[in-house]
Amino acid sequence: MNHDASELTEAHYELVISVDARRSGEYDDVDKPRMRARIYRVLETAFTHAKVAREAVHLEDRGDGVLLSVPGRIAASRLLGLWLVEVHEKLRDENRDLAVPLGLRIGMHVGPVRHDGRGISGRAVDLACRLADSSVARDLLDAEKADLVLVTSGSLYEEVVSAGGKFIEPAHYAPARLRLKEGEVTAWFHLPGRPAPVIRQAVAGPPPALDEALADAPGDGDEEDADVVDMPGEAAPDLGIHPKVSRDTFHNEHNVYHGNVRMGGGATHHGTEQRKG
Repeated sequence: MNHDASELTEAHYELVISVDARRSGEYDDVDKPRMRARIYRVLETAFTHAKVAREAVHLEDRGDGVLLSVPGRIAASRLLGLWLVEVHEKLRDENRDLAVPLGLRIGMHVGPVRHDGRGISGRAVDLACRLADSSVARDLLDAEKADLVLVTSGSLYEEVVSAGGKFIEPAHYAPARLRLKEGEVTAWFHLPGRPAPVIRQAVAGPPPALDEALADAPGDGDEEDADVVDMPGEAAPDLGIHPKVSRDTFHNEHNVYHGNVRMGGGATHHGTEQRKG
C-alpha cells in the first residue's frame, strides 16, 4: 500500500482556525477583492512575526474568509498568544484609514483532522467554523465596536487558555452556551486588548421537546422559561428543590425538614425527615 495514500485517511490532532469577515455580503465587487487582500496580509504577517513557517500551515480560501489548520508540533499557546496579538495589531493598522473597518471573527478548536486532495474535514473543522459564525460572536463584534473577536471551544479553553502563558489572559475570556446543529456546547469569547466581555444575550434555550412539554404543563400561564447562558461569576448553590416542572410538582433530593412543611397542592410533611427522589 502506498504510504502517502494511507496517510490521507488518518486523522491527526491539529489546531483548526476559522476566520470570517464581518458583513462580507455588504462589500461590492470592487471592494471585496480589497477586503480579501487585507485578510491575507493580516494573517500572513501574523504567522511571520509568530515564527510559524508558512509551509507548516494548511490554508483554504473561503471567499469571505479563510480556513486554516496547524499541526500539533506547533504549540497552540503560540497561536492563542503571540499570533493573536500580531493579528490584532496588523488588523488595527489595516483599519486605520478605512471608513468601514474590517472586522474579523476567529473560531478555534483542537481535534482530529483529515486531509485529502481538496482540503480538510472532521468534526473539529465543523466546530471551529460554527464558533466563528455564531450569533454571539457577530453581536459582540458589533456591540463592542471591535475589530476582532476570538471564540474558542470549551476544551481548548480548559486545556490551553486556562493555564495562561505569554500574551494569554484567561481572565479576559467569558463563557456562553451555544446551541449548534450538533448540540449545545460551551464556548469562550475574547476581545483582544479588552477585559472579559459581558454577554447579556441569551444564546441557547431548552431543547424543543422540553419547550413543548413546559408549554403543555398546567400553570398560571405567566411563567417565563429562561434561555441557557453561562455568565462570569459564581453560580447559585443547588439547594435540591427544583420547582420548574409544573405548578404543583417539585423535585426534592437530600432535603431535611424540621417541623411541618407544606409543599405543592396540599401534601404536608411532618417532623424531621430526609427524602430522596
